[in-house]
Amino acid sequence: MTVIDKIKTAQKTLFTFELMPPLKGNSFDEIAQTVEQLLPYHPAYINITNHRTEQVLVEHPDGSIEKLTLKKRAGTASIAAAIQYKYGIDVVPHLVCGGCTRSEIEDMLTDFDFLGIHNVLVLRGDPAKGEQHFVPTKDGYRYAVEALQQAMQMNAGHYLDESLHDAHSTHFCAGVAGYPEMHSESSDFDADLLHLKNKVEQGASYIVTQMFFDNQKYFRFVNECRKIGIEVPIIPGIKPLATSKQLTVLPQIFHIELPQKLVDNVQRCTSPQDVRKVGQEWCLEQCTELIKHKVPALHFYTMSKADNVETVVRAIFG
Repeated sequence: MTVIDKIKTAQKTLFTFELMPPLKGNSFDEIAQTVEQLLPYHPAYINITNHRTEQVLVEHPDGSIEKLTLKKRAGTASIAAAIQYKYGIDVVPHLVCGGCTRSEIEDMLTDFDFLGIHNVLVLRGDPAKGEQHFVPTKDGYRYAVEALQQAMQMNAGHYLDESLHDAHSTHFCAGVAGYPEMHSESSDFDADLLHLKNKVEQGASYIVTQMFFDNQKYFRFVNECRKIGIEVPIIPGIKPLATSKQLTVLPQIFHIELPQKLVDNVQRCTSPQDVRKVGQEWCLEQCTELIKHKVPALHFYTMSKADNVETVVRAIFG
């Protein structure tokens, strides 16, 4: 079942969450433990992140240095399929432009389709490690909307090989990202919204937001979207703060602002347990208010760790 169909038929706010594939060398058991911990709260679907290749320098015993290209977190398609068929839960693998050619994106979409996975979240992705700005791969895409267009072309039965006739049409339901506090590379908030509107016009069925800790920013974002004609569901992305270190790490990585009240509450804590409790309580208040505003779903960024999220989800969906 597609994400948009689930949203349209739901009688209440849905629960969804996101997982990262484990680092190479680890097993599926790590993912399974998180899934099974959150299963009792009936997730509507689970997102699986996708990570670009990285270039690393490896020094050999003879002193020579070799540049290697590798993925530290692989297996998005296989993990998505394993979850969908083992647990009977729909999955939403991420489709990321960074590090991929057009042909590789088509291959990923083809694999998803063969595996019976018909939901994707289309993202540009982050710059490569060590780069300040995103640089598209040769014969790849600079913007997420281009990969979105490719997915919609496959839905119409059009592939990169123009010699194919009467080709199989896929049935992807595509989501895209939205930024209540503006994308870090956007020139201004209005320009960011126009880019988002273009994604919707090109076929995106719903929007899921970057994490935020101030609901007023989400409400403003939704209102501004509606003003310019974006009518698709806008799902809030949520994360309970877990450590005092995240007071600086989250704003730096995700270009978000933490409310001063939350910062003050965390800084008054005298133990890691107190910090987790403050983060959970803040998140629960956020979720309660969002549900009162009838948001379509609450999407939790778990970082593949279920404990902190489960405490909040149990209070809401348990």
